Amino acid sequence: MKSKLIIENVSRISEVDPRLYGSFVEHMGRAVYGGIYQPNHPTANEAGFRQDVMKLVKELNVPLVRYPGGNFLSGYNWEDGIGPVEKRPKKLDLAWRTIEPNEVGLHEFAKWAEETQTEINMAVNLGTRGIDAARNLVEYCNFEGGTYWSDLRKENGQEKPFEIKTWCLGNEMDGPWQIGHKTADEYGRLAEETAKAMKLVDESIELVLCGSSHSHMPTFGDWELTVLDHAYEQIDYLSLHQYYGNHKNDLKYYLARSLDMDEFINGVVAICDSIKAKTHSKKTINLSFDEWNIWYHSNEQDQKIKPWQIAPPLLEDVYNFEDALLLGCLLITLLKHADRVKIACLAQLVNVIAPIMTDEKGEAWKQTIFYPFAQVSNYGRGQVLRPIIESETYATEDFEQVPYLESISVINEEASELVIFAVNRGEEEMDFTIQTNGIDITGVTEFSELSGFDIKQENTQGNQSVSPKQSNAYELNGQQLLVKLTPLSWNMIRCTIKN
Repeated sequence: MKSKLIIENVSRISEVDPRLYGSFVEHMGRAVYGGIYQPNHPTANEAGFRQDVMKLVKELNVPLVRYPGGNFLSGYNWEDGIGPVEKRPKKLDLAWRTIEPNEVGLHEFAKWAEETQTEINMAVNLGTRGIDAARNLVEYCNFEGGTYWSDLRKENGQEKPFEIKTWCLGNEMDGPWQIGHKTADEYGRLAEETAKAMKLVDESIELVLCGSSHSHMPTFGDWELTVLDHAYEQIDYLSLHQYYGNHKNDLKYYLARSLDMDEFINGVVAICDSIKAKTHSKKTINLSFDEWNIWYHSNEQDQKIKPWQIAPPLLEDVYNFEDALLLGCLLITLLKHADRVKIACLAQLVNVIAPIMTDEKGEAWKQTIFYPFAQVSNYGRGQVLRPIIESETYATEDFEQVPYLESISVINEEASELVIFAVNRGEEEMDFTIQTNGIDITGVTEFSELSGFDIKQENTQGNQSVSPKQSNAYELNGQQLLVKLTPLSWNMIRCTIKN
């Protein structure tokens, strides 16, 4: 099988916003308790946070983490998570039918974020609460001092403001499962007025408006149009959420799911721009894909969990090799839309549908999906080059032409590097030609491939064999780089270039 990627130095999509490689920590399952936080663990620091988990988060190079939810958000009072820990209330979390001990709250999470070198994407409750709680939280987090909430922050041990810049206006408010679920008009009006109040406190913050919970919601499209009609001039981003799974146990169908993500993004961009045109606005709304991942392995297990526990094992998908291949395709899709998708959050970070898993008595370990995410996050920095792809295709029930090759390249002129990411969806070896125009490749510093595994092979605590290996199956020939892609493989090729 033959394929080709043609890239022109002058044809660029956009600079990558580092927040594209964000993640998500929700107060659910073992994401917080038993995940990032476990005071009795041998690696725990003085604040109770697991340093083995921190090490792996730093390897992922996650610049932004959405917090504290998620469905949990819509019943959460942020004030329950501040002040002396011993005085904080234990509360019922109705979203996941668990008990929230509130041992970790705003201050603790901010400390964790600082130590892991990431920023907080804070979410405000627009389910059971609204404008007042949201503006108070911004004042508590970001105002210098001399007011009730900012001085209370100082009393609670944080002299300087947290300076949180990215904020979500609720979570999945179109979903009937959501506590405080609202119609599009109800949410649009509330979000508009909440945004006004929050920006009066701190005009430098950026706000994310809730779009549809997924592209197959019956209200999709109408929801976006209505909420943007209300809040367009007050907000900066519109959110998208989508999860994928191989429910059909059909590999070709499954690996084509990234085309569904592509259609979803294109549709939402069109909706945003239609409101811009309708209102004659000078402002462009970009996208925050602040929940995306693979989620289906744990569905049956979750039905057996007894309610009203603290940190039960919820949504603990164990990922396999085919999941890593799809995740690579999804990452490439996000990069193809780097001009409009400025924020994305892999949901979630630890234990809960996550690249990192923990044993409460043992070590933290890497799932199969850890590797493509870490490689793109660390090396997909710079300008995305518009791809011209020549590839054979196959058909699924949803898409008539699915290319066997999925690929994108990112040029980092500061590092004098061109990085190509590629997935071979096919079960044959692929002769992959990379042709560059206006870019002089002087060598290949790394060619790693995730390949050669059974598609159902998993990484577990005791066996993490699904990991990348180095390859020398390439030849540099002038302006062309000739590469052998093994069947069903995720690939990263790092090239040095002349500036």
